Formats: sequence, structure tokens, C-alpha cells
Amino acid sequence: MDSFTSFFNSPRTRWKYDALKNFHQISPVVQNHLKLVYFTLCCALVASAVGAYLHLLWNIGGLLTVLGTFGGCIWLMSTPPYEEQKRITLLMATALFQGASIGPLINLAIHVEPSLILSAFVATALAFACFSAAALVAKRREYLYLGGMLSSGLSILLWLHFTSSIFGGSIALYKFQLYSGLLLFVGYVIFDTQEIIEMAHSGDLDYVKHAMTLFTDLVNIFVRILVILLKNSAYRNERKNKKRTE
Repeated sequence: MDSFTSFFNSPRTRWKYDALKNFHQISPVVQNHLKLVYFTLCCALVASAVGAYLHLLWNIGGLLTVLGTFGGCIWLMSTPPYEEQKRITLLMATALFQGASIGPLINLAIHVEPSLILSAFVATALAFACFSAAALVAKRREYLYLGGMLSSGLSILLWLHFTSSIFGGSIALYKFQLYSGLLLFVGYVIFDTQEIIEMAHSGDLDYVKHAMTLFTDLVNIFVRILVILLKNSAYRNERKNKKRTE
């Protein structure tokens, strides 16, 4: 019992707790800005869930919703920051189109194993929360160096995807793109969070644009985790079927 209490009272553990509460480097203005960013992000996730539900009802997800997502992003980024209400509406519409676009994947998961959707969502939320917290408690600008490496990695993945779509690709290459893409967007959570903090310290308090950036990271992480879970579930079912036939 003494060793248990001494662990929580040790200087090393106190340092960990203090680090988790160390937001002194973030000014109150930036803290309020981050609250707005995460609240807007939550609203965008709700809109995305509505879009996925609409696809399940009316099968609206497809090329048009993908184009609507890209168009909404471009329209949002080109709208002046002082048109706040319009930009929020554009963000929610873009999130709704995005949810409808991944609706076919969610529909597939429902038919294969509905619990995979909850598992993917929980895993995405945990990954996002952990890496966002790491960026928040870290020293300012500590992870901004990741930007160049992440951009280079994303460019490599885009070229691999482009070449494999033209010349064909192997299963190993597809798995490499899937898992490395997941790692890249997890890294983007850290980088984008610190970049948002630095931009806010510099006076850029555009919470709609910042929420859009984090929303993009979240969706990409969720899609890749769900695909990985679907592939693992299909592999398990295939092994079960083989054992039954033997």
C-alpha cells in the first residue's frame, strides 16, 4: 500500500500531472479560441453524422457529394472571415456532404459488423484526444518541424495512389498506403494543433477555418481505421469459413 501511494506522490508522477495541466504558455485569448474551435468541430461532426444517416436513408452518397465536399471547402476558404454566419453554414454543409460521401463505407460496415463503426469512432476519438493533448502541453513550436515531413509523406502517398490506379498495384502496396496514411494524419493532428495555437498567438482567430482543418484530419483517421477493421473482420470470417469446411 505504501508503494502504491508513494508512486502517486513521487516527483516523476507529479511532473506528469503538472504537464497535463500546463497551459500557462497558452494565453487566455488563445484558450478561448481553442474552445470555439473544438465546439465548432463537434458541431461539424454532428453534421457529418447526419450526412451519413441521410445516405443510409436515401443513398445520396457518391460523386456529387464528393464534389460538394471539395466545392464547400473551396467556397469556405475563399469567403472573408467577417462573413462568420455564412462560413459556419458552409462548414456544416461541407461536413454533411463529407458524411454522405463516406456513407457507403459505413453502410458496408453495418452489413459486415455494426460494432465496427463504434470501435472505429472510439479509436479515432482516443487518437485525436491523445495527440491533441500532446500538442497542447508541449512547448510552443516543438512539433512544427513535422510539417515538411508530413507534406512530403502525403505527396509520396498521392503519387503512389496515382501510379497504382494507372498501372495497378499489389495488396502490399495498398496496405502500405493505408497504414502510412493513418500515421500521417495522426501526425497532422499534432502539427495542425500547434499551428493553430501559433496562428492564434499571431492574431489569426479564424476558428471556422481551424475547425475545418481538424475535421479533415479526424475524417481521414476515421476512414482508415474503419477500413482496417473491416479488412481484419473479413480476414477473421474467411479463416472461420475455412475451418468449418475442413
